[in-house]
Amino acid sequence: MMKIMIDAGHGPETAGKRSPDGLLREFSFNSAVANLIQQYLMEEGLTVYFAHDEQKDVSLAERTRYANKMQVEAFISIHANAYGTNWNLANGIETYAYLTASQESLALASLIQRSLIMACNRTDRGVKKADFAVLRETNMPAVLIECGFMTHRQEAALLLQKAYRKQCAKAISFAITAWAYRGKL
Repeated sequence: MMKIMIDAGHGPETAGKRSPDGLLREFSFNSAVANLIQQYLMEEGLTVYFAHDEQKDVSLAERTRYANKMQVEAFISIHANAYGTNWNLANGIETYAYLTASQESLALASLIQRSLIMACNRTDRGVKKADFAVLRETNMPAVLIECGFMTHRQEAALLLQKAYRKQCAKAISFAITAWAYRGKL
């Protein structure tokens, strides 16, 4: 059975990581979406583990070590973006893979990005490459998803809505499932 690691980025105690008005804490969005993804993926017959903890912050090293130890087939880190600390016009969805990402990571990132754009109708910021620890230190295909900007008024309002969280989770789950079962049906 395919094993997937879902990572709600940051943690409940992480400083900063909130909208300029303080109404949205990034971890509350990340963990809500992660919980929904877990539910949807389990319905599709996948095994899901969490790299985060709802009660305390978990270091990046602990998250990647756990993913490697569990030998999961993919690592997906959920985030909400920010540009600075004040309201601004930066907006949209983007998905990251490591600088020297495998074809599998890039395929997963591309599927997730396309699925999110189709489901959420937000600006497509594309698939990008970055030297993030969760992408660099994992031994399996890994992606980091930014589901919208907490520093953009309209997207911050969306990130607070259950309906948008479900849209994101369903789109991400659909892409992970398509990636997991590719060529196996």
